[in-house]
Amino acid sequence: MNISIRKAVKSDMSRVRELIVELAVFEKEPNAVNVTVNDLESYGFGDQPKFTCFVAEGDLEIVGVALVYERFSTWEGPVLHLEDLIVQQTNRGMGIGTALLDRVVTYGDELGVNRISWEVLDWNELAIKFYESKGANVKRDWDVVQLNEKGIKDYIAKL
Repeated sequence: MNISIRKAVKSDMSRVRELIVELAVFEKEPNAVNVTVNDLESYGFGDQPKFTCFVAEGDLEIVGVALVYERFSTWEGPVLHLEDLIVQQTNRGMGIGTALLDRVVTYGDELGVNRISWEVLDWNELAIKFYESKGANVKRDWDVVQLNEKGIKDYIAKL
């Protein structure tokens, strides 16, 4: 399969969402995706997009996605955060993940960031080995902390 990586366009967001759902199923969170196609279209495009998305296309179908956004680290300065790198399960092992990660790293360099960061589930040893083989430092002693929408509302209610 011949793969090309390009910046996503608004009309790609339906397929991007399908791959997000596929990833959620793989990560054992099949009902966790609340983002809609409309959300992806409105937040990803326009005057101040909240993310940049790259897609991997093979045989005229999107088979992979890398979604990133800029943030700031008090230790490092500008950072690019890789929210998700997704390759359709039936197309894994073909170099698509590498091609997407290559594009993300190149994009981060173009932006002049000082770090690119992302999370990986501790049980996803194939992904961990993949990232380590690319030179990434997997910090196993850090825990991810989050407040979801309900947690935010509950927190504010206690103020």
